[in-house]
Amino acid sequence: MVTNTSKKPVNEDWHPADVKAAIHKAGMTLAGIARAYGLNTSSTLSQTFTRSYPLNEKRIADAIGVHPMVIWPSRYNEDGSIKPRGFRFVQFNATENARNSKTTAADSRLAKVA
Repeated sequence: MVTNTSKKPVNEDWHPADVKAAIHKAGMTLAGIARAYGLNTSSTLSQTFTRSYPLNEKRIADAIGVHPMVIWPSRYNEDGSIKPRGFRFVQFNATENARNSKTTAADSRLAKVA
């Protein structure tokens, strides 16, 4: 009988050491991936371990041979699309929520009049 011996939940991001190990198992290094894409240093790729950077996530995932969503599930929706992030997204949602609450309040006032 085969049992799941994995200790990490399915939807948890890989640890940076696991990503680096997978890169090395594929016969590459972060510096090698950076050079392949014309980057001066591997530090740009290293930043992907701490913050979302879809282009570099794809570069690393391609080197390993998986979809970026497999490595960083917290950064992707279930359909594989990138989750919105950043200040502009928060700002946009705040504006939309304010509009929706005003519309709801106006609708309830109209319902009372009718």
